[in-house]
Amino acid sequence: MKLIFPYIFERYLAKQIYAAFGFILFALVALFLFFDILSELGSVNAKYTLLLALVHVLLKAPSRIAEIIPIAGLIGSIYVFAMLASQSEFTILRIAGLDIRRGLITLIKISLPLIILTIGMSEWLGPYAESISEQIRMRALGGATEAQFRSGIWLKDRLRDADGSGPIRPGVRYVNVGKIEKDNEIRNIRMYEFDDSYRLLSIRQAISGRFNHSGAWELDNVTETRFKETKQIDPLAPVYSAQTFIYPTLALESEVTPQILGVLLISPEKMSILSLARFITHLQENKQDIQRHSIAFWKKVVYPFTIFVMLTLALPFAYLKVRAGSVGIKVFGGIMLGMSFQLFNSLFSNVGLLGSWPPMLTAITPPLLYFLLALVSLRWVSRA
Repeated sequence: MKLIFPYIFERYLAKQIYAAFGFILFALVALFLFFDILSELGSVNAKYTLLLALVHVLLKAPSRIAEIIPIAGLIGSIYVFAMLASQSEFTILRIAGLDIRRGLITLIKISLPLIILTIGMSEWLGPYAESISEQIRMRALGGATEAQFRSGIWLKDRLRDADGSGPIRPGVRYVNVGKIEKDNEIRNIRMYEFDDSYRLLSIRQAISGRFNHSGAWELDNVTETRFKETKQIDPLAPVYSAQTFIYPTLALESEVTPQILGVLLISPEKMSILSLARFITHLQENKQDIQRHSIAFWKKVVYPFTIFVMLTLALPFAYLKVRAGSVGIKVFGGIMLGMSFQLFNSLFSNVGLLGSWPPMLTAITPPLLYFLLALVSLRWVSRA
């Protein structure tokens, strides 16, 4: 610890902030998990027991921790700075030479372990634990995961040869999946293939399918209708012929993988950075809108560094005199400040999505504005 915090006052501040942060983080996570358990009680039955529901909720704890870390850091640091101010300890540190610049450098050092913790929870442990959690719930309930649309999930895919294999060629394939079941099995599949002039080439229906180890979908009970335009003298009155084929099984190469299907069932805000990057690439290759997922991607990139912004917002509370309010009032002010940041961040993302603003600018603007607010507040209270 001496390597990171070589000065005594840095070790003292880090110890106090980490202790308060740990206590508040535990309290907030416990509160949110309690409400999650209450929401799961309606699904408890003979197979999905209360114990499995508890395991399901507890496995969501890493994701909850990643969401709460910045707010817990803000409240914990405000409490520490307010206590130091009330006991005149921070005044002594200022007299000893702790200015704003050195204070910000110290906060950067203190925030680094919290940033690493956030990245670990949101990018690795959180998604892994949540996938296990969903599998436990899915196997216990024995049901399939349905999409938010009545018609199922719609995806855009690359077009290949008539047999579903071969190189990619001009055209497009639209895939509709009715249900996604456990073990990467899908049901009620429909496919519509068009050429590069958007003329319908084929309609394919399958009862079920699964993704094999060779990277292709194995479809069962497939009915395929292929359309062919016959040459006519009048181009305004085309005539088509149709042929219907029935296959017990059909192997189909596709860029739609189980990972992409799984991505469509969760909101972009809950995806990892790597999953978002892969899915954005898939959308770009198929010329689809990437605005929402790009905003979510940059928000995930910027999010860990909001911890430093939250600690900077707490620093002005150390300069406030005792008469400026008790510790409880300052902590309450910190809670309101954290809630305002979360609300403004969500609102700005929605406005950026509606206005088609640059995703990076949309993601970085709220924390940047609050960081500037913290710097202005620091200069104001330091002169008081």
